Amino acid sequence: QVQLVESGGGLVQTGGSLRVSCTASGRTFTLYGMAWFRQTPGKEREFVATITWSGGNAYYADSVKGRFTISRDNAKNTLYLQMNSLKPEDTAVYYCAASSLYAGTISHAYNYWGQGTQVTVSS
Repeated sequence: QVQLVESGGGLVQTGGSLRVSCTASGRTFTLYGMAWFRQTPGKEREFVATITWSGGNAYYADSVKGRFTISRDNAKNTLYLQMNSLKPEDTAVYYCAASSLYAGTISHAYNYWGQGTQVTVSS
């Protein structure tokens, strides 16, 4: 019923910026909770940031706090992640996640996932 498609990933140098987006289709009116996760080969999926439906509250992983900004445009059914001051450690596949309820920081609490977009930060 819900499809999520990420875009905007790519290759960027250390210290650079990148914005990834996630466009939702289907029953988007139910997507009160949205978040970004990331994953590298051999590692468990890691929480990055989440935002409430109103956009008034956001929570970030300590590793990205102060560098990344999550936002959402409900009229466009789009979630964004602005990534600044990128580091090689940020290299990962970034996934958009959504749930009918606010799901916090735990990956298994989310019902819908995008296909992921690769972000590579070179030294």
